[in-house]
Amino acid sequence: MTLTLGFSPCPNDTFIFDALIHHKIDTEGLDFEVFYDDVETLNQKAFRGELDITKLSYHAFAYVADSYVLLDSGSALGFGVGPMLISDVEISISDLKNNPNYKIGIPGKYTTANFLLGLAFPEALNKQELVFSDIENAVLDGRVDIGLIIHENRFTYQDKGLKKIIDLGDFWEKETGCAIPLGGIVVNRSLPLDVQHKINRVLRRSVEFAFSNPKSGLGYIRSYAQEMSEEVMYKHIDLYVNRYSVELGEEGRKAIKLLFDTAAEKNVIPEIKEDIFLTDIKI
Repeated sequence: MTLTLGFSPCPNDTFIFDALIHHKIDTEGLDFEVFYDDVETLNQKAFRGELDITKLSYHAFAYVADSYVLLDSGSALGFGVGPMLISDVEISISDLKNNPNYKIGIPGKYTTANFLLGLAFPEALNKQELVFSDIENAVLDGRVDIGLIIHENRFTYQDKGLKKIIDLGDFWEKETGCAIPLGGIVVNRSLPLDVQHKINRVLRRSVEFAFSNPKSGLGYIRSYAQEMSEEVMYKHIDLYVNRYSVELGEEGRKAIKLLFDTAAEKNVIPEIKEDIFLTDIKI
């Protein structure tokens, strides 16, 4: 059985999917046609229901929960992993709150990063959507005043002389005490339930293989890593791949539910009526 699978070319995703797509583990008869896209493109594909399995932002997931269900493995949650606001000049938090005219480059309307920006600074409405990897340059060349950065840019912005305004992950953690849910792996509800569970088992196996053999996929990870150094690649992986990537557990599920409840209360997302988690997980 061949399934369509979408994830980003970022090191955290290539790290966890390497064993699965290269059959380094038992895939239980599953094969995968892989699509590599930035997170907002994956979000849009999910809105159109194009893929059987896909990575997407938790913010976007709220809009497709009737079509997709969240796997227990593969998620990116954690502490100290949030998106950051950066600029090329000193801008204080009070400056940002008092000046709604700052133009902010964001990595996509439906990214969790933009959702957090809206929670922390609801008055910040002057936004421009950019591919995440272009945001630093957009700040440097003056196309935007402030950049909302994600992924490996957390490790590179200072090298370019850019300055942190706030880590929105810290904001969330102080507000809630929970890990910040960034992205998850979802499967199309139209697939038979036994296939959904099979996908989850195989994905968990792939994550566990990656943890046990962290350099096994080095060549594959590097081939998609935008000329990133090996040190930065593994910093990126260490930041976004953790115990929640193996299984969400009670703590991870609580954090995701809190994210959705908070967003629904503030009318940022519609109310979700479906059970968002793949139930009766079978390992």
